[in-house]
Amino acid sequence: MLRALYNALWYPALPIAMLASGASHPVDQRERRGQVTLASGGHPRIWMHAASVGEIEGLRPLAIGIRGEYPDAAMIVTTMTPAGRDAARARIPEAAAWMLAPFDSRRAVRSFLEGAKPTLLLIAETELWPNFFFEARHAGVKIAIINARVSERSAARYAKMQSLFGRAIGCADLVLAQTEADARRYCALGAARNRVVVTGNTKCDFDWPAQSGELRDAFLDFARGRPILIAGSTGSGEEAVVAAAYVELRSRFPNLALIVAPRHLERAAEAVGALKTAGLDAASARTMTAKQAPAADVLLLDTMGELRALYKRGTIAFVGGSLFEGRGGQSPVEAAAASVPVLIGPHHEKQAEVVQAMIRAGGAKVVNDTRSIVDACALWLGDEDARLAAGARVRTTLAESNGAARRSLRLLQSLITLA
Repeated sequence: MLRALYNALWYPALPIAMLASGASHPVDQRERRGQVTLASGGHPRIWMHAASVGEIEGLRPLAIGIRGEYPDAAMIVTTMTPAGRDAARARIPEAAAWMLAPFDSRRAVRSFLEGAKPTLLLIAETELWPNFFFEARHAGVKIAIINARVSERSAARYAKMQSLFGRAIGCADLVLAQTEADARRYCALGAARNRVVVTGNTKCDFDWPAQSGELRDAFLDFARGRPILIAGSTGSGEEAVVAAAYVELRSRFPNLALIVAPRHLERAAEAVGALKTAGLDAASARTMTAKQAPAADVLLLDTMGELRALYKRGTIAFVGGSLFEGRGGQSPVEAAAASVPVLIGPHHEKQAEVVQAMIRAGGAKVVNDTRSIVDACALWLGDEDARLAAGARVRTTLAESNGAARRSLRLLQSLITLA
């Protein structure tokens, strides 16, 4: 009954969903409707689906491993956002195609399956779209959830619609969970226990030297010779808190610079407004030339794909999406991989395991407000040996978590063989 109602609601909802998704370009609209035609060459044909930029980072190590093991594989990557699609094109260049995911209407998913002809579907984290599962299973496509995670709050919501989401999850041939807690929740929701394996988080699998990319000369000049507080993946309200902390810190550490990188680029104007309210003028990375560094001490990173490289020049990193409820915290992995001590807010439940490990190692601290950010930064800025030691410990902690992609690929090989 619930599945029938879900499918029925898609008919009136489709125009609204198209409008809400911002798919104004004809190509985007066709992709949302699943109207794709791809060359049929390549085997296996693997549909890799992720929500957006962050989840693409978890798919990347798997894509590299798949290409190494199956050089004839055709990978089709879909995301829910244009920014994710751009990130997929940049981070998984070995894929055969990158596109917006079809809406989860039965017609759109069936159309996509007919055009893409995948033999294996890899769904990242919590992208639990029921028709992705039902229609892929009906078409004979093998299904695995990779980096599977679900918070207690989300699990409770899904449990209220167990007859829909439980049956969808039950279609999965494999559920590769990040933690034991995630594994238990997926089993409670409907995954078969013998199909659930704890493999860890592939986002922790970093080919660190190759991951960072090259910095523009202007960024190198901006960073040269001074400490930098990097506020990465910030959300609404967080720029104001960080800006207030920076103003106080600069009175004690005059050479300190600040880089603010909003999680969503459409919030750039809001971030600028918060900085201005704190009395700070920020240079825009988007308008910088490749070689001319800004004269300002504050840089707004309103471009895609450059934060990772900048972390290597950072002194301390605040990881956003964590000061206020709702987002569950962004991943601290990129900062940790660059040996940068991490500050993160109290609402980091999506990153709980890795954050707790970093805290136990002494490489990360939980901050709640302006005062706690100031106090934590002042300790590390005032003691370079302690800061370097914290950075080394946070990187070591990350290295100890390495191997999730290798474990995941080993388990996926059975599905690829059967596909």
